[in-house]
Amino acid sequence: MNEKEISLLLEKVANGSLSVSSAQAQLNRMAFEDVDGYASVDHHRSIRKGFPEVIFGQGKSVEQIIGIMTSMAGASDDMILVTRIGSEKALEVIKTFPDATFHEDARMLILSRKEPEIKSEGNILVISAGTSDIPVAKEAFLTARSMGNHVSTIFDVGVAGIHRLFAHRTRIEDASVIIVVAGMEGALPSVVAGMVRSPVIAVPTSIGYGTSFGGITALLGMLNSCSSNIAVVNIDNGFGAGYMASAINQITNKSTG
Repeated sequence: MNEKEISLLLEKVANGSLSVSSAQAQLNRMAFEDVDGYASVDHHRSIRKGFPEVIFGQGKSVEQIIGIMTSMAGASDDMILVTRIGSEKALEVIKTFPDATFHEDARMLILSRKEPEIKSEGNILVISAGTSDIPVAKEAFLTARSMGNHVSTIFDVGVAGIHRLFAHRTRIEDASVIIVVAGMEGALPSVVAGMVRSPVIAVPTSIGYGTSFGGITALLGMLNSCSSNIAVVNIDNGFGAGYMASAINQITNKSTG
């Protein structure tokens, strides 16, 4: 349940179209709901944080994902995101939720019963260093877009051909928040951050040869960047980058609701 749904609920009680006991029953479920002992669904999160709980699909069974989604869908018409879900599980879930969309490259399933409301005029720009980094970049893109932001992308503009990046200079400078996704040595976020005043969220990926150590080399390089407007999320964590970019992009909404 989100703030708009609570307002509508209270209006119905006020005008007599909904009984106090019925409203109370709905509000009682607002904090959290136990789902067969394997999940405690946080229905209050949308009110507290501005976006509902997101389901991490990795390690969950199809039945568990469906159970959690059923609980969430019954409590609100908010968008439901499932991250890190493979195609096999996703196709099984879609049998129960045929309106859901599976984005195979990003390993993300989205159940959207209405278009996300744009909550900020600022633009989030997602940049990938290489084509191999696109799946993580797409996860960031879909997350930020689902949270009500204008989001655009620039792919395959890594430092091995830096002139490709400079061809997009105007778009880069106009962005409110920038997400830069890079593997190998992870140099691109430092370059981008040196070009702009906007916050840059760096995402190291596990793409690279042996001494990239599954993304650790890129992670350490980004953490040691000399560009001061960089923050770094975990390896391959496109979701975390998209979520943080949205929080930054919408910070001015906090005082206005």
